[in-house]
Amino acid sequence: MPFAFCRSLPLAALALAAATVPGYALDVTRTADIAAPPAKVWQTIGEFCGIGDWHPAIEKCALSDKDGMKVRTLSLKGGGTIKEEQVSRDDKVMSYTYTILESPLPVSDYKSTLSVAPEGSGSKVTWTGTFNAKGAPDTVAVDAIQGIYDSGLKALSDKAK
Repeated sequence: MPFAFCRSLPLAALALAAATVPGYALDVTRTADIAAPPAKVWQTIGEFCGIGDWHPAIEKCALSDKDGMKVRTLSLKGGGTIKEEQVSRDDKVMSYTYTILESPLPVSDYKSTLSVAPEGSGSKVTWTGTFNAKGAPDTVAVDAIQGIYDSGLKALSDKAK
């Protein structure tokens, strides 16, 4: 009996250790070529609450301030809200990064960057995010974020035409 206990102890310890190791973060990156100069595209998407003017899922964006940081509360069409905080911004390179503070999305530890760069005679918009799945399988979380990015980038592309 003591021998069997000793043999199973390493396996039990390994299982316990594996259960406490955080999962790898998930990444989503989407890009869109926009037939407009980068400065014009940045003018459209660069304001932190500007997303309310171009993303089809957003009914309204309300901007507030929390400890000197910009916070936007997005009211979603069909109901629900997402609260996000801008954590960095660089107007020279046309990029900002934000995190989700509160959301019905199946993600946690979400951090995303939206940027514009010259591409040929137009622009390339890149939207990238890193997060963990929350309360759903990884594929569901990835699909949700890809859907948000894809619909937003399509709306930007259509707006530039």
